[in-house]
Amino acid sequence: MRKPRKRSFAELVSENKSQLLKDRAAMEKIEQRLEQKRLGKAE
Repeated sequence: MRKPRKRSFAELVSENKSQLLKDRAAMEKIEQRLEQKRLGKAE
């Protein structure tokens, strides 16, 4: 039996990104967090 090939970091990132784009709830959380960061820096 062959060992499965290890995925490169770029492949993992793109896979993770596509799953996040499908998961609207996770996207909403990330957007809220980014918004909080922006507001914090503006002050």
